[in-house]
Amino acid sequence: MTSPDFEKALKIGRPPNIKRLFPNSRALIVSGKYIDRALTAKGSAMTMAANGRSYFVIKGALKAAQKANAALIIEIARSEGGANAYCPVSYWNIARHVDALCNEMGITVPIAVHADHYGIKKEDDIGPAKIEIPTIFDAGITSIAIDASHMPDDKNLLANIELNRYIPEWAGLETEVGEIKGSTGLSTVDDASFLIKGLNAHNIFPNWIALNNGTTHGLEASGQGIQTGLTAEIHNALLPYKTSGAQHGTSGNSSEKLREIASQTRTTKANVATALQMISWGLEVNDDGNATLDNDGNFIKVKGEGVTEEMWARMVAYADEKGIKGGNYKKLNLPFENRLLGQPIEVRDRMVKRVEAFVYNMLVNIFNARDSASPAIDDIIKCGSYDPGPNAERIEDPDNWTPEKIIERAATLDSDNGEKGNFDD
Repeated sequence: MTSPDFEKALKIGRPPNIKRLFPNSRALIVSGKYIDRALTAKGSAMTMAANGRSYFVIKGALKAAQKANAALIIEIARSEGGANAYCPVSYWNIARHVDALCNEMGITVPIAVHADHYGIKKEDDIGPAKIEIPTIFDAGITSIAIDASHMPDDKNLLANIELNRYIPEWAGLETEVGEIKGSTGLSTVDDASFLIKGLNAHNIFPNWIALNNGTTHGLEASGQGIQTGLTAEIHNALLPYKTSGAQHGTSGNSSEKLREIASQTRTTKANVATALQMISWGLEVNDDGNATLDNDGNFIKVKGEGVTEEMWARMVAYADEKGIKGGNYKKLNLPFENRLLGQPIEVRDRMVKRVEAFVYNMLVNIFNARDSASPAIDDIIKCGSYDPGPNAERIEDPDNWTPEKIIERAATLDSDNGEKGNFDD
């Protein structure tokens, strides 16, 4: 069923690239800005940014969002779906997956399609990025995370500034700080403020900032977990700049910890990747969404759930042959997607339903995202455009943030970087 408000939002809320690609579509694919604004309006809430590593994950997440009436983000990271992808879903086909499934299933909640972790690890990466970033927007991306956080603070900021001209003004924007510090060197107020203030001086107003706040990506093993107090402290320091938080690496963090992040910080976007992959395959996961292991350190397949037992045996044999272990099971996505799509319909359906149940529970009972679709649709109608405009205004003096002064300022930041970070997903 649809409503008059949905029809209005569908008419005016889809960005130009989406209208061009899908002129006859009834999928409400919108700028990431609207998703952030909707969760901010709801308050003490964040929605899932589901890493769509496969068709099954995307379909299950969309079904859950519709059931919860929740605004949603479907994303893929550069390592997962870039030029050297290990997933069949890519920057260049993810919007087509989302659009097709939304139309097939009658999805009416707003969805952003996010290019997560567009990684810039060295200055030489900037030139090729200027060519590639426009192509992913041509392909239907509506939001992007520029992740130059593996470089020193000054180079991170300067890369964000230089690449911003290649991102449409209407698109959602995420930036990131702290990865260079590794799993033991947490982000600070100074780190985050430096990045956001410098961007503000150049009329760049990110919707989200991702921090190194005590968690890692993939299978969580550190035991440290997300630092809610630190996250809240940094978010409060950034209040004048109206930048929300993006929580990365949720796998392995307890439901209670994630509820704290939703209720006690200004986080509106929570990435979930590895858990969804494992759940779709039919692996046993704990209450924190982390895959459980047997006494020999192997994943536990739940009989009659996810893929068939025969298929799982083939996947394990392939992993053993290639020397793939633990979190690197993610590399099975690309070689096995078509094999999984070739399973009987009842098997494919149970893979999707398992993802749907997990995502629905997260959206409703942990993230407090239920009914966040409604304020997003109301906001689109109120703004009367696919672009609600910037979420902030410039308050920093650009004369204080020239390249030379950025380098000088960065030299005063804490240089205790801990172990080197390399967190792609």
